[in-house]
Amino acid sequence: MTTTDYAVTGMTCAHCVAAVAEEVSAVPGVEAVDIDLVIGGESRVTVTSSTEPDRESIAAAVDEAGYALVSS
Repeated sequence: MTTTDYAVTGMTCAHCVAAVAEEVSAVPGVEAVDIDLVIGGESRVTVTSSTEPDRESIAAAVDEAGYALVSS
């Protein structure tokens, strides 16, 4: 298992958390998604997967939910 943290902006509530978790969970190989909501800042999205997730796939899933992955 691999665990990777991502910073996401724009999330403000539990609905936001649920939307991001749903989209990211659909990325192939993702086993679990844990989100530490930071209202007005960068929320931490921790992805546990069977293989190293493709950053572009995670970014696309976050975008589909209506939020933005912070560039590193």
